[in-house]
Amino acid sequence: MPPVTTSANVTFHPCFLRFDAASVSFSGKMVALIATYVLSRVVHHLLKPFSQPYMTSDLVIGLILASLPHARDSFTSLFSITLENIVDFGMISYAFVLGLEMDPYVILKSPTRHAMVAYAGTVSTFVAACAITPWLHYLRNSSVITFTLSLSISLSGSGSHILTRLMTYLKVGKSDIGKLSIGAGVHSDMITMFSVVLSFVFFPLQETANFREGIKTAVKTGAALMLQTLLAAKISPVFMNWINQSNPEGKPLKGSHLVLSMAFMTVICSLAPWMGYNSCLSAFMGGLFLPSEGRISKWTISRINNLLSTLFYPLFFFWVGLRVDISSFAVGNIGTWVRLFCLILIATIGKVGGTLICGLTLGYHRPELVAVGLLLTAKGHFHVYFAVDALRQGKIDVTTCISMVILIFLSVIHTPFVVKHIIERARKRVPVQRMTLRWLDPSSELRILLCLRGTHNLESGISLMEISRGKPAPGLFVHVTDMIELTEKIASTLVPGEGVDNMTITDNSVTEMRDEITRAFQTHINENVDGGIMLSRMLVLSTFNSMPHDISVLAEDLMVSLILLPFHKRLKADGILDEGHPGFRHVNRKLLRNAPCSIGILVDRGFGFTERLSTSSVSKVAVIFIGGKDDQEALAYAGRVAWHPGVKLTVIRFLVDKNSEHEPRRVNNRASVAEQEEEMKLDDECFAEFYEKYVAGGNVAYMEKHLANSSETYTNLMSIEGQYSLIIVGRAGRVNTILTQGLNDWQQCPELGPVGDVLSGSNSASGTSILIIQLHNIKGQLDGLSDEFSIM
Repeated sequence: MPPVTTSANVTFHPCFLRFDAASVSFSGKMVALIATYVLSRVVHHLLKPFSQPYMTSDLVIGLILASLPHARDSFTSLFSITLENIVDFGMISYAFVLGLEMDPYVILKSPTRHAMVAYAGTVSTFVAACAITPWLHYLRNSSVITFTLSLSISLSGSGSHILTRLMTYLKVGKSDIGKLSIGAGVHSDMITMFSVVLSFVFFPLQETANFREGIKTAVKTGAALMLQTLLAAKISPVFMNWINQSNPEGKPLKGSHLVLSMAFMTVICSLAPWMGYNSCLSAFMGGLFLPSEGRISKWTISRINNLLSTLFYPLFFFWVGLRVDISSFAVGNIGTWVRLFCLILIATIGKVGGTLICGLTLGYHRPELVAVGLLLTAKGHFHVYFAVDALRQGKIDVTTCISMVILIFLSVIHTPFVVKHIIERARKRVPVQRMTLRWLDPSSELRILLCLRGTHNLESGISLMEISRGKPAPGLFVHVTDMIELTEKIASTLVPGEGVDNMTITDNSVTEMRDEITRAFQTHINENVDGGIMLSRMLVLSTFNSMPHDISVLAEDLMVSLILLPFHKRLKADGILDEGHPGFRHVNRKLLRNAPCSIGILVDRGFGFTERLSTSSVSKVAVIFIGGKDDQEALAYAGRVAWHPGVKLTVIRFLVDKNSEHEPRRVNNRASVAEQEEEMKLDDECFAEFYEKYVAGGNVAYMEKHLANSSETYTNLMSIEGQYSLIIVGRAGRVNTILTQGLNDWQQCPELGPVGDVLSGSNSASGTSILIIQLHNIKGQLDGLSDEFSIM
């Protein structure tokens, strides 16, 4: 073709025009794909208050952007083929990991309750779909049997990974109903996927010329699938064990072994497709019978899942939008809505009905069974791919495919609301319990989460455990917890342990520190305590951003009434506190806002109570009571300290001297007179109970100081420093602030409260340790469901 000359005597060659058009088209594709990634994340963030999974935002954005005319026109046939190949490979990886995370041998065992519920919901939905769908004329160019079986299996399945992540995110996974839903979802997913695998052997997508040819094809693909399964089940464990033994935990994976493992997995999953079987289902069967335990398998699962969730899923739903043109949906046809409504009814009534009938015979409650049935209707990414692939093969029309996608979308968006309804109903049946010392049942043991940063907290930690034990009966249960920051160095030494969330640290410095702490606590209990104390060891390994949440979850799981934390500042050799660690200060401050129980922070200035046990000397401890809910909790803790024979406890009460000339005129304007009077009444009742129980009998000394204002409070606080080895104070929580008003003006550490901050001033070298206690705030309770909630 000759060059083109314009009126301005500028000459263009056609090849440059084609190149320019191609570059514009390529830029349009990139803009569309980048917009898909960005907008899906933005929409997910906006939907976060509704706890919607990523699938919801990915599906909505993918369908909307792909339906735009400019986006559809920019994707030529050549690029669409490339995109389809990427999607097919991504779904092969998805199916492989889905199978790798499942245990096929549970089918051979006696069915559990989870399995029975799953089988009942699956079978009832399958039967209902087989009975109804042939009469609704969904099929296009497919046999009635093939289409009915495929649609019925799809309606019977569940998206187990969607359910698992949702239950974990909403903190319901460890409850009865969470375990039932997750277990039933996994069983349902595995059974339906296995059914699809078998149906593709006998009813392949490519129709055969005659019956004899069909039998021949089924025997060939079935034999290839059987051979692949046998190799995966028998040979792969030997090979994978050799790889795992050659790459022990704590050492980097050898590159050659990693490549060899990936090649082996690829060969295993490729045997059946060489004989004409579906690649995606072959990958599922290969993953299903490969060993899921071991370092290589866990590495594969984590890496592929990360790539799928980060990169693949938004791209996948954009491809879905390109394939299913929303504008082609027959909105005006009443039959379209009838068929869609029937699909929703079959999936919902089938699952709920089967789950309800089976669950009632097993002894479950009816409302929870209905909720589990609704959760099991949730579908996943494979169901979307299954529907679009049927459209691609010409088995169904666009309207039917879009109806299936709408059904899957509706099955996903309702699941968070069902879970939240379960939580609300459970909380009505199980009243909220304040995890505090004041409201602890006298017949119940006190559970404490004692957190340590390292061996420098050993002496003070053991001392706190010792004085907190109270009466020998019912006793004290101490969960000694190491707070370790997750750094890159420590992360490289992590080894998967038993269970889903457990990890083992192989870093020598960390293991030696933990062993030393364990030996010290156990030695003290064996030598100095005559029963009454039970000890367990815990570990919180997190970044500083996630550590407060992890400690709160651990405290909830262990049902502790008190969390004891070390102050972020350490004692130097000269007796002065250092500048402190900002990371641990962040942890303390976040826990004060969100802890699920009462919380205490120890400012340690050499609190060595255990050394005095051997010399039979008495340790002087004081508790300061000004008023307010936190002081009441501090007084409750002091009641346990009073029982210890090695402690001489003194309670010091600060009272307002209303006859003083220096009494301040300005008080807390935010609190009404009624609120102030109510607090004074509760203070008097709490203190009267403590006085009668401990002071009247001579076990506890009592001092009373009448003060006019916060200036006198400051003077008295400074005067008692150095007289006691430990002073216990409440953090804040006071309505009447006459005696503390103005102390905040000089605060260095507001998280300690006005009194605690004065007593723990960095420039003081008095040797008096301070324990600041805050009452459990109900507003700080975590969302989720108690593990004790039963649905039986």
